[in-house]
Amino acid sequence: MFKTFTLTLISTCLVFLSLSQLSLAEQVRARDLGIKPGILKTGKYNAITDVKGVLVGHVTLNKGDSIRTGATAILPHGGNIYQDKVPAAAVIGNGFGKMMGYSQIHELGEIETPIVLTNTLNVPRAADAIIDWTLKQKGNEAVRSVNAVVGETNDANLNDIRGRHLTPEIIIKAIENAKSGIVGEGSIGAGMGTVAFGWKGGIGTSSRVLPAELGGYTVGVLIQSNFGGILMMDGVPIGEELNQFYLKEYVDSDVADGSIMMIVATDAPLSDRNLRRLAERALTGLARTGSSMTNGSGDYVISFSTADSVRRTKIQRNQKATIEDIPNNRVSPLFQAVNEATEEAILNSLLMATTVTTKDVRSGEIKTVNELPVDKVREILKKYNR
Repeated sequence: MFKTFTLTLISTCLVFLSLSQLSLAEQVRARDLGIKPGILKTGKYNAITDVKGVLVGHVTLNKGDSIRTGATAILPHGGNIYQDKVPAAAVIGNGFGKMMGYSQIHELGEIETPIVLTNTLNVPRAADAIIDWTLKQKGNEAVRSVNAVVGETNDANLNDIRGRHLTPEIIIKAIENAKSGIVGEGSIGAGMGTVAFGWKGGIGTSSRVLPAELGGYTVGVLIQSNFGGILMMDGVPIGEELNQFYLKEYVDSDVADGSIMMIVATDAPLSDRNLRRLAERALTGLARTGSSMTNGSGDYVISFSTADSVRRTKIQRNQKATIEDIPNNRVSPLFQAVNEATEEAILNSLLMATTVTTKDVRSGEIKTVNELPVDKVREILKKYNR
């Protein structure tokens, strides 16, 4: 655990910062508190980047009194994704969302671009950034159709969302900055203006590695949390203990509605059919954190495999594709892995987030969404013998 400023300059981010927005906060990951969902081991970074080839980049806008937003890019690999597509699937838990690119993923079972997460009203601009980036890639000179994949949550509680301050030129930096290794979490990138369970939400990530006897495969999850319910951590009712939860007074909708984007990566050679099944199990990890999946929540999962043996690389007309596929009776350990990693990624998004203050551009009201109080969480966990 360590002390840091609320808005930390990270090399992968474009951050605009004023001294008046600085505050001290404690940032920890779930494992720093002894919270270790499940039984499987994590990868080196306990992040989606533990899946070989996966890259993540952020761009953050924290500007003036009211701009609190950003974008996060996830690349399945560092090559030409359009020419070397990966099998993929997308699953909708509750469909109050504006995800772009879903129909072609559903129909063809593949992804041909980076995945960008951002806010609701900047989805088209994120698509512009993806398309511009894809068309400029060497080898794509003849490309005339691009299925840009964009996920979103609505950060209007903290951000001047109607201002649409993220331009394609800014968003593309998230793609260009994408790298392997440690992933920034909390109030960063697409998580800059999000709220979860009534506290500051954000970006979170986690991973699991199967034992060698079960294939040794890695599953990594990255999430953008902006939803609500009754927060549970390691089975402990944190939301109830802190007296902040959905239906507390039967009208507390602000702690319920919202959305979450969940990105699942694995190096296991899965077909798009079993990637869909894997994505569905991410929803079980979401449920374990206390999500209510309300009417106004957009709960989306995108999953993909990075295995070379399942790539959808273009072949000649007279050739046949030979693609590896793990049989159904061997996928259950992967389901357990995504369940655990999703739960932990959500908890990391909350624990790594920091307090954000903004000014409502219409009412002039100053609004603050506080980070989850780590010291109180420690006390509650101790009370429940965790």
